[in-house]
Amino acid sequence: MKKLDKLVLALLASASLMAIQAQAQAPVRIGFVGELSGPQGALGQDQYDGFMMVVERNGGKLGGVPVQIIKEDTQLKPDVASQVVQRLIERDKVSIITGVTFSNIMMAIHRPVTEKEVFLIGSNAGPSPIAGAACSPYQFLVSWQVDQLAEVFGVHANQKGYKRVYLMAPNYQAGKDFLSGFKRTFKGEIIDEVYTALNQPDFSAELSQLAVTKPDGVFVFYPGGLGINFVRQYQQAGLLGKVPLMSGGAVDGTTLPALKETAIGVLGAFPWGPDLDNPANKRFVDEFERKHNRIPAAFAAQGYDAAQLLDSALAKVKGNVADKKAFMAALKAADFDSVRGPFKFGNNNFPVQDFHIQEVAKDARGRVSLKTVATPFKAQADNYHAQCAMK
Repeated sequence: MKKLDKLVLALLASASLMAIQAQAQAPVRIGFVGELSGPQGALGQDQYDGFMMVVERNGGKLGGVPVQIIKEDTQLKPDVASQVVQRLIERDKVSIITGVTFSNIMMAIHRPVTEKEVFLIGSNAGPSPIAGAACSPYQFLVSWQVDQLAEVFGVHANQKGYKRVYLMAPNYQAGKDFLSGFKRTFKGEIIDEVYTALNQPDFSAELSQLAVTKPDGVFVFYPGGLGINFVRQYQQAGLLGKVPLMSGGAVDGTTLPALKETAIGVLGAFPWGPDLDNPANKRFVDEFERKHNRIPAAFAAQGYDAAQLLDSALAKVKGNVADKKAFMAALKAADFDSVRGPFKFGNNNFPVQDFHIQEVAKDARGRVSLKTVATPFKAQADNYHAQCAMK
């Protein structure tokens, strides 16, 4: 062989090696979609902060491979969310989309994402349709199905002997799911079921109407800024401490810094709490508090678990998300230490998990936080999983 031919072959081999190395080092692109602005922006930001803790701890990697996180704000507008995911998929070529705070946003993007065979790792919103007949093998929810946080309160109200309960929620998918969930397990009388506008800040008229009915308890779903307004106005109306307030989303790590002692005694429910006694949770809470100087909310815990799930799955496939069946199986295995304790997916790729009742109280350091007071549900699957065709 001539020297020139040998040189050409050497150059070709070198170029091929460089191309392989470049391909191996190309980051896995992940779109983070959340509600990051406006009154509900703290919820999406908390999800993002929890997710990024794992990425940053790992030096910009998940599963030992580099990742590029592209953050997008939906502004809590379904049409904006649809444009955002289209851009992430078509322009940015993401293989994975995570985050998603509100159920109306999840409903807007779920089909466009999963039909493109892009993996959707939801870390908050869990509307009933995608837990049931509209489920997809490309969805993996590390949070909960919306109804479950209400169903656990229905059981709690029964245990407390409440006979008459008043219900309130915003008029959108999650609000309807929450109240449906409560009614599914509560055995007493529903005095009234009131739906308010999604961004309504003033509840004085509704609270006046509520007070007249003299219920044994009140169950509401008001997340983020809505929850802050509602709890303050509930206290100002003289109801707090007189009529037990059971809430979905109104009291958590995103709202308690604003509510402080005003919320003492209000009840919340989640599969996770800052006081859960397991090594993974202690590490998470300690690192989050040192980094952000605040107690994490469930949104952060779920974002953190989403990153841990991806860390475990990407490691199993060595970053090769193009092998969709292998990556799907790696996600389904859920081989990570969740901050909530034992974790596994049901047939619809929603978690099967415990649900706790939590009371707003002061912790050992005198801070207003959440204290776990009961666990009515153990290893609970949602009520829609049988409608999902996946096994």
